[in-house]
Amino acid sequence: MIETSAALGVAAAELGLVLTPGPNMMYLVSRTVSQGRRAGLVSLAGVAVGFGVYLVAATAGITAVFGMVPTLYLALKVAGACYLLYLAWKTLRPGGVSPFSPTELPADPARRLFTMGLVTNLLNPKVAILYMALIPQFIVPAHGRVWLQSLCLGSIQIGVALTVNGLIVLSAGAVASFLAGRPLWLRLQRWVTGSVLGAMAALVLSDRTRPLPA
Repeated sequence: MIETSAALGVAAAELGLVLTPGPNMMYLVSRTVSQGRRAGLVSLAGVAVGFGVYLVAATAGITAVFGMVPTLYLALKVAGACYLLYLAWKTLRPGGVSPFSPTELPADPARRLFTMGLVTNLLNPKVAILYMALIPQFIVPAHGRVWLQSLCLGSIQIGVALTVNGLIVLSAGAVASFLAGRPLWLRLQRWVTGSVLGAMAALVLSDRTRPLPA
């Protein structure tokens, strides 16, 4: 089975990632602020399924395929980095808005909310790198079934991610109300978020880590 240090390592890594502004956070917050908590929770369900897809892929050893065919892994990283750059541009451009801004968005049905949450997570380079390069480093073949260790560590990651994202959805409305009367804070939050997204895109593109076999 997995070691306590491995479980804590994955939990700490995921906590750091989920608290960093990224595609999942931006989508969940903007949808919650514009359409309410129920919409945010439905979107979060889609994000959860996206995590499940990555977990199944890692457990099945699909990450080894990326190790054998680096071009596929590179393509995924570039696509994810471009998505981060797009989000950074949307946030930083003249007239850009913070995800906490109460903008008027069409009220999407639950099916679309779920699908967008799923797609957003599947295109999230932070999640891809986590499953393909980070979690496998905590797996010790001598401790038993590799697939079971991968499943346990991935479940820990999902638990941390959904807990934090759930709290973000539940508190997004209150944060938006706080920032609404403080335009300077809202502008600062927008610039911080956009800058972090741009920096993350640069890190993803410059990262030379290769996926490890699960």
